[in-house]
Amino acid sequence: MPKTAQQLPADPSQLHLQYTYAHGLHDGPHDQTVERWDISIRHGHDVHDRSRCPVLNGTESPEVVCGADCSAYEEHGLEVGRMTFFRIRLTQGMNAWLAMEEESQELYEVAQVLLDEATGYFTDEVGRQLEYVGTDLLVMDRVVLDKPWRGFGLGPVLAAEAVNRLEPGCRAVACSPGVSEPDDDWKPDQAEWDRVMARIAAAWGRVGFAFYRENIYLLVPATGVPDDCRTALRVEFQDLCLAWREADAGSDEKPAALRTNEMG
Repeated sequence: MPKTAQQLPADPSQLHLQYTYAHGLHDGPHDQTVERWDISIRHGHDVHDRSRCPVLNGTESPEVVCGADCSAYEEHGLEVGRMTFFRIRLTQGMNAWLAMEEESQELYEVAQVLLDEATGYFTDEVGRQLEYVGTDLLVMDRVVLDKPWRGFGLGPVLAAEAVNRLEPGCRAVACSPGVSEPDDDWKPDQAEWDRVMARIAAAWGRVGFAFYRENIYLLVPATGVPDDCRTALRVEFQDLCLAWREADAGSDEKPAALRTNEMG
């Protein structure tokens, strides 16, 4: 059941994304073909993480006053989730099908459905569905939010923004819905598993992904669908932010993280 804005751990309008991509100066063919983008979902700026404060946790003498130079301050806020995308360059490096097989089982499964093993390019069937607006394939590999932030519909919002930043130059964006980080004590039966998978697939449908084959979903950047979906998700996100502010204004006690700009 979806949660209400009052249950959010903090102001959702302070969420932002931090992108990381690194490569060497003498990359081999594999690294020229497969680019891994790690995205940190962060909340706030100049946040004081109480759990790591040496003063508040007694690792410093009581006379020491926590100041602006405290090691527990996080300039870019605290990480509350993470995403992983892979940009597959089909026209440089090596055969993209083989490169994806080398990278991971998840990418291998995507390659088996979308790419020709012999050439490393999109199969003829897939290619007929795609406009020639780019040469690359973008794969949304993982989207994970920390537990307090789950259940508010934020996954599609964040994924749509990341896709929008990374998809220029890509003919297609793909994903394979699944549970990225299941709880250790979660032992679903088949019926519950099917319900969860259907819910995840529906969430990615709100980003613009449509089922293609064998649990592989495609988003085609050349169509207007991704932009329309992102516009709708932005409206929903603004409504969520407004609902949180209204609930917060009506509360007798604001969350400590917002009263003191601290989290922990």
